[in-house]
Amino acid sequence: MERKKIGVISLGCDKNRVDSEKMLYYLKEFAEITNEIENAQIIIINTCAFLCSSREEAINEIMRCNSLRENGVLEKIVVTGCLPQKFIKELYGELTEVDLFLGAFDYELLKTGIEEIYKNKRVNLVGKGNKTQTESRILTTPYHYAYLKIADGCDNRCTYCLIPYIRGKYFSEPIEELKEEVKKLGFIKELILVAQDVTLYGKDLYGKPSIARLLKELTAMEEVGSIRLLYCYPDKFDDELINEIITNDKIIKYADIPFQHADDEILRKMNRRGNKEEYLKLVKKLQDGGVAVRSTFIAGFPSESEEAFENLVDFIKQAKLFNAGFFAYSREEGTPAYNFPDQIDEKTKKQRVKKLYDVQKKISKENLKRFIGKELKVVCDGVDYEKQSFYGRAYFSAPEVDGVVYFSGDEDIVQGEEYTVLIEKSFDYDLYGGIVK
Repeated sequence: MERKKIGVISLGCDKNRVDSEKMLYYLKEFAEITNEIENAQIIIINTCAFLCSSREEAINEIMRCNSLRENGVLEKIVVTGCLPQKFIKELYGELTEVDLFLGAFDYELLKTGIEEIYKNKRVNLVGKGNKTQTESRILTTPYHYAYLKIADGCDNRCTYCLIPYIRGKYFSEPIEELKEEVKKLGFIKELILVAQDVTLYGKDLYGKPSIARLLKELTAMEEVGSIRLLYCYPDKFDDELINEIITNDKIIKYADIPFQHADDEILRKMNRRGNKEEYLKLVKKLQDGGVAVRSTFIAGFPSESEEAFENLVDFIKQAKLFNAGFFAYSREEGTPAYNFPDQIDEKTKKQRVKKLYDVQKKISKENLKRFIGKELKVVCDGVDYEKQSFYGRAYFSAPEVDGVVYFSGDEDIVQGEEYTVLIEKSFDYDLYGGIVK
């Protein structure tokens, strides 16, 4: 078969991005990869299905791509990832625009599937893969940072979440295989560890959570400049991990911990372990060690009373997190919480999300004010032409989810390099300064 021009669209989280990067590696063996989707003969859409809104986004993207058939270039559409993994029975009959369906773990079947659909038939290969993971990728991030997916699946069974029903049971990638993947990436200034639950890493392989052990192994590698941790569950964040983050110079003093709520009764109904008091103690331990903590929270979970909501607001005020994201509870069919009584109306959910953002905005603003007149180490991520400024991130900011540091400088500023910036102004979530010569 002739080499086709293939474009890949990756939707959803950074874990999905890693899957897309591994797909790109498979594709380069038999296809020409293009970033110009409108010129692709085959479009692969790697989908998310975590929320109703993400499923709608995926279907809208499929329809948008299908409209490109009119230009006479696009020949086939491939849909992979979480959406077909969970909903293939409904999709295969309804989305006739799609030529090939693959599940979340089937991307090694891309070549086989593409060959089949050029025999004038639609193909469903969902679930036919064997969860093998290539250690090779083609990065889609700027060259100075990359995500490393250390595990997949989830055993936490939060009552609002579809992930265990989509990705299956938690399984870790062996330490030696992760080290091989890192070697193939070459030197990475900032390696960002991701999984559905980073803190559970290794329990299935080594008999106990072994994230601290993994951090020691990875930071000993010359290919690793620094490591940032995302998706750390609070109930597994033990003193060994805290000590490793605080004392290991190669670990960025940052922790993303999705608390999701802080009212004890709501946490119980969410099937989340821990309580408000324990969460506050964890935050204080980390902050006392100079670690910036970010989190995410859900407002409007079924039966969330005014008192329960105010408990959450009080937690936000006490914790003084560096950054936080807030989301209205999404009622997902197939989860236990879908059938819970006392569902909260959409208007109330939106009002509660707004209040949480208003409270956190003041805290984030105060957090940033203390840097005015001080010097910060900032890695340049690029240029904002609209603001006519360079921008980058300090230790307290992860890519795409946190604020940035805008800074002025000479034309010889290099993306991926670290600069010392004297902070002159602070805003709600961002800082501005100039390079110190």
